[in-house]
Amino acid sequence: MTPREVAALLAYIARLDPRLAVEDQAAAAERLAQWCDLLDDVPATAHRWDAARVARDYIARVPYRIQPSDISRPWHAHKAEQLRRHMGTFEPTAHPEISPDDETGNAFVAALRAERAAIATGQRAPVTLRAITAGPAAAAVERRLAELGTYLPRTAAQALAAHRPERAARERLAAAGLPDALDVACTWCAAPRGKPCRARRINPQTHAVGHRAKKTPHPCRIEDAHAHYARRNEQESAA
Repeated sequence: MTPREVAALLAYIARLDPRLAVEDQAAAAERLAQWCDLLDDVPATAHRWDAARVARDYIARVPYRIQPSDISRPWHAHKAEQLRRHMGTFEPTAHPEISPDDETGNAFVAALRAERAAIATGQRAPVTLRAITAGPAAAAVERRLAELGTYLPRTAAQALAAHRPERAARERLAAAGLPDALDVACTWCAAPRGKPCRARRINPQTHAVGHRAKKTPHPCRIEDAHAHYARRNEQESAA
């Protein structure tokens, strides 16, 4: 904070807590110098930070007189939290000044340092995981995947069909618009949705009961899948 910002903060604090008011000019100048020295690296306002709000919250909660450290400590904790939330991703299109042919990497390192310094001083918001996985960029990816209809090109899916017969069978049913038993859970063996039915298996030596995957679903699951398919078609037709 600049001396002017510190003076404004002290005036605001004195209004909230009259005990801190100083009538002697020399004592006021000494307090201002002390606070300026201790809050030199603390901004008045930054991303999700307001020194006046921190002072107000402290005075509202704590009966003791506020000290400069009661503002500097929360700031350093806030700065550390912002740096922790920052994912540190680097988007080259945001730095057109960096030449891709720069083999030294000095410009790249300088840009990373400037980015972290801006976050540490509250000049910009951190790039969080949510910002990467949500928002306009993520929405654009979702729209693109919806247009493609699959994560794999069709030719690649066909080449893999022999190695994942269950998935291939489900894809054929979906393409043909037919009910898929794995769309619902099995009420007989309690197999969850998307997983094959299970058959009981007894070890003849230990007589322990186990389970193994069935190649075909239980009849009750097939009936439930047909009912589920019919209800879904009714809902889509009504919509």
